Amino acid sequence: MILKALADYYDRMRNDPDCDVAPPGFEKKPIPFLILISKNGRFVNLRDTRTGEGRKRIAREFKVPQGEKKASGIKANLLWDNPQYVLCMAKSDSEKDKKRAQDAFVEFKRRIEETFNGGFIDEGISAVKNFLSKKDFSTLFQHEAWQEIQENNLNLTFMLEGEDGLVSQRKNVIDRIIEYMKPSGNLQACAVSGKMEAPTALHTAIKGVWGAQSSGANIVSFNLNAFRSFGKKQGLNAPVGQQTVFAYTTALNTLLAKGSRQRMQVGDASTVFWAKGNHPFEQDFSCFLGEPAKGEEPDYGKIRSLLNALKTGVLPEEDSMPFYVLGLGPNASRIVIRFWYEGCVRDLKRKIGRHFEDIEIVRAPHDREFLSLFQLLVSTATEGKADNIPPNLGGEVARAVLTGTGYPRTLLANAVRRCKAEQKVTYARAAIIKGFLTRDSRLRGITTKEVQMALDKTNENTGYVLGRLFAVLERIQEQAQTGLNKTIRDTYFGAATSNPMVTFKRLQDLAIHHLAKMRNTGKNTVWLDKLMQEVVDKISASGIPATLALEDQGRFAIGYYHQRQNFFNKKDDETRGEEK
Repeated sequence: MILKALADYYDRMRNDPDCDVAPPGFEKKPIPFLILISKNGRFVNLRDTRTGEGRKRIAREFKVPQGEKKASGIKANLLWDNPQYVLCMAKSDSEKDKKRAQDAFVEFKRRIEETFNGGFIDEGISAVKNFLSKKDFSTLFQHEAWQEIQENNLNLTFMLEGEDGLVSQRKNVIDRIIEYMKPSGNLQACAVSGKMEAPTALHTAIKGVWGAQSSGANIVSFNLNAFRSFGKKQGLNAPVGQQTVFAYTTALNTLLAKGSRQRMQVGDASTVFWAKGNHPFEQDFSCFLGEPAKGEEPDYGKIRSLLNALKTGVLPEEDSMPFYVLGLGPNASRIVIRFWYEGCVRDLKRKIGRHFEDIEIVRAPHDREFLSLFQLLVSTATEGKADNIPPNLGGEVARAVLTGTGYPRTLLANAVRRCKAEQKVTYARAAIIKGFLTRDSRLRGITTKEVQMALDKTNENTGYVLGRLFAVLERIQEQAQTGLNKTIRDTYFGAATSNPMVTFKRLQDLAIHHLAKMRNTGKNTVWLDKLMQEVVDKISASGIPATLALEDQGRFAIGYYHQRQNFFNKKDDETRGEEK
């Protein structure tokens, strides 16, 4: 179903006059230099297509005949390639490299002759054939740009003098290539389209997946005997027609291309999304869950509009349109499917809205109003680095958001672990824990009171109450010893979360000392005494437990976070007493 949806998306792009997608048999390829030749095949000049400065120069993309999948053998691309193929230029002076360059050059010419034979007439192709047959490249090798081309093995193609387009972009040439690429010989039913097509053994490489090989990787691939059946090799084990392979790979490479507005990164999952037809949600989707580009401010207006529309129940009629989300991850020379969503825009909007409701929690004024998936995931990573996000976690979280299922338990475990390791409950980690507990209770049909968005004084869960108590004890220490660089949180948070019975005995003894110190200096301790006693009274009759389960450790973190946020809320009567 994934390949079919991608192939349909290619057809949609082909029928869109505003979409500059490559036609069948072609691909978009960066070509740094063009060989400008006259109509009689004489070298005129080398044209540099790159823009920018220094090593950051970017070559212009052109529609050229689809390249061959090269490994170790000699396979020439049609009308474009590196200097070894186009100009018979060996990589070194060794006899082996010279022989390989000669074979590559012969194969390059053979492909052109084979494709444009049978009386085909075009002055652009004739000029290229004359240029290659003369094999007099001495003037070209004297050009000032040649050394850079040779050292970096840059791709080259041909342009006719006086024209703006490439030789491969001439109408007659395009028609000929498309005609030549039509399937012939034995046809069989394509496993994706169901149509009779010529089967493909090697699928076009997919590029742009974060962490995968830069040369590209495959979704469909069979390279060992253990993966084969009935003597079939490579992709023939999963018979997909040539036209369908071209369609789905072109669509996917277009979605993954640098600068595409229909892709985002979720952990190690390169995520692309598209609709069955034209729909504004294609351009808005990354605003809801993606991270804005560096230097750009998040667009929260669209998220607010979505949440307001969900509350009023007014969603556009066109939201019944099918929508697809595909997450891809690296896996050696292949690509692994991290997650796949297939539904409609309306359903997806509701799932995204529910996600934001689940993770909503009180925050400081400087915190972001809405957290992206990247911010949530990176808050669980060691040192806050994206490279340290646990493998597969991004895909599992995205799948939970898109399908409305429970967040993975590893997300809760990682958030709690980072809170204890860094002795700090951040806004993002608190949102994760609150979201997990809220969604888990709802999906399991638990009717007991769950964590709220802000401080809940009626919540009597032991973990939540102990978290509140820890925040109160820390506040007492701060009031007793002003200008502290280090509080009990920096020393005891992890221990209090994991082994509360032992730790809180020590902390409560310290609190008695701190309160006495405040009284001796004339500070008002009534509100702190009252608040501490109020929280302690909520601890169950069985007392403080020796350990806390993972969920209760999460509630501990939320209780602490809620109480700390409440201390800075001047509307609270008890907190205002601190100022007296």
